[in-house]
Amino acid sequence: MAEFTMELNDEQKEVRDWLHGFAADVIRPAAAEWDEREETPWPVIQEAAKVGIYSLDFYAQQYFDASGLGIPVAMEELFWGDAGIALSIVGTGLAAVGVLANGTEEQIGTWIPQMYGDANDVKVAAFCSSEPDAGSDVSSMRTRAVYDEAKDEWVLNGTKTWATNGGIANVHVVVAVVDPDLGSKGHASFIIPPGTPGCSQGQKFKKHGIRASHTAEVILDDVRVPGSCLLGGKEKLDERLARAREKARKGGERVKNAAMATFEASRPAVGAMAVGTARAAYEVALEYATTREQFGRPIIANQGVAFQLADMRTQIDAARLLVWRASWMAINGKPFTAAEGSMSKLFASETAKKVTAQAIQILGGNGYTREYPVERMHRDAAIYTIFEGTSEIQRLVIARTLSGMPIR
Repeated sequence: MAEFTMELNDEQKEVRDWLHGFAADVIRPAAAEWDEREETPWPVIQEAAKVGIYSLDFYAQQYFDASGLGIPVAMEELFWGDAGIALSIVGTGLAAVGVLANGTEEQIGTWIPQMYGDANDVKVAAFCSSEPDAGSDVSSMRTRAVYDEAKDEWVLNGTKTWATNGGIANVHVVVAVVDPDLGSKGHASFIIPPGTPGCSQGQKFKKHGIRASHTAEVILDDVRVPGSCLLGGKEKLDERLARAREKARKGGERVKNAAMATFEASRPAVGAMAVGTARAAYEVALEYATTREQFGRPIIANQGVAFQLADMRTQIDAARLLVWRASWMAINGKPFTAAEGSMSKLFASETAKKVTAQAIQILGGNGYTREYPVERMHRDAAIYTIFEGTSEIQRLVIARTLSGMPIR
């Protein structure tokens, strides 16, 4: 088990500085353009692939960093550059985590490389869980997967929504109901291979923020996939469902489902994204406050501005510490006995919303215009308190974990 430390080693510092350079030199100059275009920034993703940032190898190195800090450090630097473009670069990672968390070694080796493609032909992947009537309430999921034993195929029908890279992905990872009687315990995850008939893009959403990231519905109309596309395999699924049925019969303990396992693993990473956006806005505000003069002196000389900046930096550092703690606990197999993963995501996302709003206030009228990036950062920050579990859901998870009570 790695010791918890707040000091990055030399290798981690090199990676951080390398990513920061890419964010400053490649991502930031393109941010405003792709935000306005509201399109996937394929040229930037390709540049990331050429230097090795958008790749299975890079993601795996950070994911398996023994300190747990590889992913949060990477997320913070990329999202410091721009949240929309960064999400386009890392969005495939959520689907990859879904396969890593639930798939067999053969499935991991087969499908994750196809999610990324290569530097000459980049691909993206999508993780599809939310539905029009099932976002936070995963027990309301309606997408069904029915096993055709004669052909050893699964048949999927339903509509997924809010899918990053949905419809444009080479590989889709879809969560579906296999046993409706078990509620959220009767879910399983499936790979939808490239070009599978019946899988198509529905509505593409025009969003308030992170507009360079593609978000759309995914329509599943009699989609047939081989039995080998069930993550973990049918034997493992049958065993899990049997245990769930037995526990349900006895009124026993709760069983974790595949989608929740994916979200639990990724929440500290979302917290790190929020820290990156908050830090970016804070730095713009600090520089502005030290150079902008009013009444013959820099505006930071006024306590009203100086105290805001002090609070902003304090909250950012506190959020980073919560993210690092949760990430270290996760990689070292420490149980989240106080929902530390949800804590990190909750505090960091709320911090990003607050800090970006304060940055606009410090810049005044300039902050409200698109001439300065804090306006875009504020729009981007709004998503952190919504996706992968709203702030209200995080508080519910924390309260239930602390109390052991079924709070509703």
